Order: sequence, then structure tokens, then C-alpha cells
Amino acid sequence: MAFCGTVSTWGQAPDDRTNGGVGRILLVLPFDNRSGQPSLEWIREAAAEILSSRFASAGFAPMSRADRLYALDHLGLPQGFQPSRASSLKLAETLDADSIVVGNYLTDGTGIVAEARLVDVPHLRMGEPVTERGEMKDLIAVFDRLAWKLTRQLDPAFTGTEETFVAAGAGLRLDAFEQYIRGITEPDQAERLRHLNQAVRLSPEFGPAWMALGREDYNGQQYEQAAAAFAKAGHDDPDTLGPDALEAGFYRGLSLTFSGDYAQAETAFANVARVLPLAEVVNDQGVALSRQGRDGIALFRQAVAADPNAADYHLNLAVSLKRHGNVAEALAELGQCLRLRPGDSEADALEKAWKEPAAQPAAGAAPSANAEAKADPLERIARDFDAVVFRQAAQMIDQLDAAHLAALTPLERAQTLTTQAKDYLNRGLLLEAERLYLAAVATDGSVAEAHTGLAEVRERAGDGAGARTEAQAALALAPSADAHVVLGRLDMAASQLSEADKEAAAALNLDPNSRAAQELRRQIEAREGQKK
Repeated sequence: MAFCGTVSTWGQAPDDRTNGGVGRILLVLPFDNRSGQPSLEWIREAAAEILSSRFASAGFAPMSRADRLYALDHLGLPQGFQPSRASSLKLAETLDADSIVVGNYLTDGTGIVAEARLVDVPHLRMGEPVTERGEMKDLIAVFDRLAWKLTRQLDPAFTGTEETFVAAGAGLRLDAFEQYIRGITEPDQAERLRHLNQAVRLSPEFGPAWMALGREDYNGQQYEQAAAAFAKAGHDDPDTLGPDALEAGFYRGLSLTFSGDYAQAETAFANVARVLPLAEVVNDQGVALSRQGRDGIALFRQAVAADPNAADYHLNLAVSLKRHGNVAEALAELGQCLRLRPGDSEADALEKAWKEPAAQPAAGAAPSANAEAKADPLERIARDFDAVVFRQAAQMIDQLDAAHLAALTPLERAQTLTTQAKDYLNRGLLLEAERLYLAAVATDGSVAEAHTGLAEVRERAGDGAGARTEAQAALALAPSADAHVVLGRLDMAASQLSEADKEAAAALNLDPNSRAAQELRRQIEAREGQKK
């Protein structure tokens, strides 16, 4: 059995539209702990998590940890298995991976040294080792830089910068990340909860920790807490996010359903269905609608059409049709349910009850206890989430989007990529934004907004020279308040306040309502006041 998936990233990667190496399926194995210190064992999984996250942001398709663990179980191997080269290749073949990343780490005084190699699975070829070192407190940056070097090996044409890789992980506290890793690897549930709660307390914006916490709360039937955690894990617009945010939305809908908040559950399912209208999603949206006393027939029909071999969807449609007076079609759907699942005792009893003449109570008499016992059941909830199916469906949508892009003119394609990149930039996803901006510039370099966006990415990544180059390139193409603001902030950082003020004035002249320009002017005036 082959699996397809992406890691639970710290910011979901957009679909692959750039560079020759994207779309390659990677398996990042936990690194070998050669430090001799059991207290650093957590770094094994941390290395795989960081590298997989960066590879996903760069446009590759790293396998998820869940897929890796499933494959180990499939091969009869324990979760903590230290694979040899032969067993790594077997694992990669099981997961249908194109490349494996293997590595190790050791301590060097107060520092850490990490080494990794790429294994080309189809050609059974191992690449040259790449090494990175740094202080232990900068562990995330060490593995970010290692990820950049490996990305350049995977795709020599990759043009993303090392600074952006490092900036992508700069906002995450190391202690929060350690607690998260311990929370997803600890065998004891109470300990997992303790570590994950600590992770989100230390870093409230760290989505994967909220996602893991939501799963733990959901499995423990703490549905209100789970719904809150899933909301924070997938708080962004699902239209622009990948499978993990959609999974969070689906489980949030389930958690709200089980806690009785059907209106919010309906909204959660609807948000997911707008992106991926899979059968289980629209079915559960129909259940949430029905529990509010509204008509869910259209959604149950959609679920049946999407998966006609699922008996529960036929039963749900039957119950809803019967409730709205369409007995003949309800019986037909119930019959289809029983054909698919002959041993369904509830459906069998329901069919018999619906076919029997209804006993009419005397006028004014209350329904008998027997009649109440024969009341139609509630529609069934689809509780099983198949993450692989979600990811495959998301990839199909990405392929459709890529086909749509390919049909556009170069200018239209560059403009579309620029708009999508801006969405990622607004959410602080620098690697994703950089990749799409670079693709836009490579497609048609005349789009000023793409250069402006790259300037902002470079500025946030600490590459002042690169930011200035891109901002000036944008202004050479068209007037841009945002480009002037970038130049102004760079000037202010260099203590060139008069130059910064000129850029702020130019930006406000182009867009008097620009908040960024107004904030720049305020900061300049504050600095000048301090000097006086």
C-alpha cells in the first residue's frame, strides 16, 4: 500500500508551482542521536519535524509523521526503530517516496552539529553529506540552514534564500518546540497533555501544538476543549490552506456536534466543504443542519453521490426523506443501505417499521410507549477522518489550479501568483510567499507588485540589501506606496531619518490612507523627538 501526505507544517505550503524539484515525495527519518545524552533524544524527532516543515514550504511533498508510523507498523517495526540503509529503502518503497533524508547530531561543547544525507530511492544513490552547526539555543536555526542546503541538493535551480529559511522558524520559542515534540512522542497520555498544554502556553500562535492538543482532547472526549484547540490550529481561511487546516476544521465540526453546538458545527463543516466537498464532510454538515430542525436532504444526496457505497449515507438520506414525508424514496434508500450492509439491525428494524401500517392513536390520546420506541433514529455522524484521502483530494485541487495557471498568459499567471503570495505574506508565511513571488517574477518580471512583495520578504528575513534591490526594481516599473515604505524602513534602520522621511512622504502622496506609511511617519517623528 502506498501513502501520500504532507507533514503537519508550521504554516501550510501552497500547491507546487515553482522550481524543478517540487512535488517530489520525501521521507525524513528521525536523526540518530550521537550525543550520548538521553536528555537530547527529543531532537531526533525535532530534526525530522523541522526539515519536513521547510521542505513542504519549499514546495516538496514530505511524508507526515503519522504516515511514517503507520508504515513502520505495517512492516512490523516499532516506532523507535533505528533503520539501516536497507530498511530505510524498504520503508521508502512502502511509502512510495522518491528520496529519503537520513542524519545524525552530536554535541560540541555548548553547540550542536547536525549532518544529513539524501538517498535517491529509485537510483539507490546516496548524496554527499551536508553539515551545519551552531549553539544549542539556536537549534531551530541550525536545522533551518540544514534544510536549505538539502533543498539546494534536491533542486539546484531553487532560488529561495537561506535567510528566509531561518526567518521562517525565528518566531518559535525553542522551549515551546521542545514541549511540542515531547507532547507528540510521549507514550503516556497524561504526559502528552501536560507537554502540549505547556507548548501552547509558551507559544500561543504555534498551530501544530494546538492541533496535537485538539487530537488529545478529542480522543479523551473533552469536546469543548477540543473544539477550542482545533479553532486555533486552523484559524486561517481554509480556502488558502492545506489538508492539516482542513482536518482541524473537520474535527472541530465533530467536536462541536458532540458538544451540542450544531449551528457552529454546521459552519465548521461548511468551511471545509467549500474547499473539499468530500462525502464525510457534507454528510456531517447535513447532520448538524438536521439537528437544528432544518432540512439536510440536499447535503445527504450530495454525500450519497460522492460515496454511493457508504451504507450510512443512504440511511441518513432515508431518515431525512421520511421525516419530510417522502416515504417511497425513503424506503428505496433504506433498501440500498441494507443491500450494502445486510447486517445493519437498526436499518432492518426501521424498514419493517416503515412498511407496517401505522397504528393511529385515538383522538386526543397520547402516543403509546411502543410508538415512541419506534421513533425514527437520528442521522448518523461520519466519525472517521481519512487524512490520506483528504491529502489526495487536496493535491487533485492543486493540480487543477496548476492546470488553470498554465492556461493563462504569462502576465496573468504572474499576477495570479502575486495575489496568492500576498495572502501568504499577510499570514507571515515567508517561505511560501517567497516561492510564489519568485515564480511570478520568473514568469513575467514586469509585475511591480511581485518585486514589492519580494522586497517585504527580504526585509522580514533580515536581508536589507536584497530588500532594497527589489523595492527599487518595483519603483522602476510603477509607483508603489508599499515599495517606498520598505525603503523608508530600511533607511530608518540605518538611522538615515531624512531619507526615511522622504520615502514616507512619497508613500503618503501615493496613498494617504496607507497604514504602513502612517506608522513609518509616526516612528520617524518619535525618533526625531528622541534626538531633540
